[in-house]
Amino acid sequence: MVCWPAALALRCPPPLQVPDKPGTLMPMFSIEHEFDCTTVTLVDEGKKPLLEDVVLNAFAECVTVEQFDPRTDSVQKITLSLSQVRDLAAALDLPEGVYRMVTEKG
Repeated sequence: MVCWPAALALRCPPPLQVPDKPGTLMPMFSIEHEFDCTTVTLVDEGKKPLLEDVVLNAFAECVTVEQFDPRTDSVQKITLSLSQVRDLAAALDLPEGVYRMVTEKG
């Protein structure tokens, strides 16, 4: 798949950029494979103020993103379709604009 306008190449960011300085702590996350989904938990270890952990659950038909909201004392949940996840991944490395995904010929 490519992104329209076709002049803009769809590029994926590199996985994790490892710092040149040995001993530098990288952000922490965990991956757990369950029967019906894969769960990724992102831990905010940066400078304060820290935010609550973000939990992504990847199911066969959708992905949910959850985070505890201390203001409402409840977990906020967003459900994305797989096509929305694909579009989000593409959008992370594109300049401002409006795009439509199209399949390549051949």
